[in-house]
Amino acid sequence: MPSPRTNADAPTFVVTMTLIVADVARSQAFYRDVFGATVLRDSNASLGEPAYLRLGNIWLSINVGGGPTDDKPEVIATPPQHPNELSGFMNLRVTDIARFYDLWRSRGATFITAPKVHVSEIRCYVRDPDGYLIEVGQTTFTASPLDLYS
Repeated sequence: MPSPRTNADAPTFVVTMTLIVADVARSQAFYRDVFGATVLRDSNASLGEPAYLRLGNIWLSINVGGGPTDDKPEVIATPPQHPNELSGFMNLRVTDIARFYDLWRSRGATFITAPKVHVSEIRCYVRDPDGYLIEVGQTTFTASPLDLYS
């Protein structure tokens, strides 16, 4: 399959994950301060929402909710209403789960449990300020934890 790039320096598209949140500045600070995301567009700038951040190899768009628009006339954007009902989650794959667990806890993350060993990974979960579930996992079936993703 051909690459979606016209040349090595110019992507033809990027993938972002949009989080609908109650407080953009609070969520921007959480992803920046806990996980070390780079703020590309600050929500406090004169342009307002959304905030854009780079987190590892993905881009996050953090925005407030709202009512229907002309291109999604029956859709309402809202933060999670029931944090124990899961329809999707972010997955952060790490090289050393114990190190990241300790680091991110020291920065204010509250994990549901400590890392647990499973058949092909070690994993645990944390929630962001709006209740989005974030899996933190370390792959154990490859020579190096990130080999599958290289």
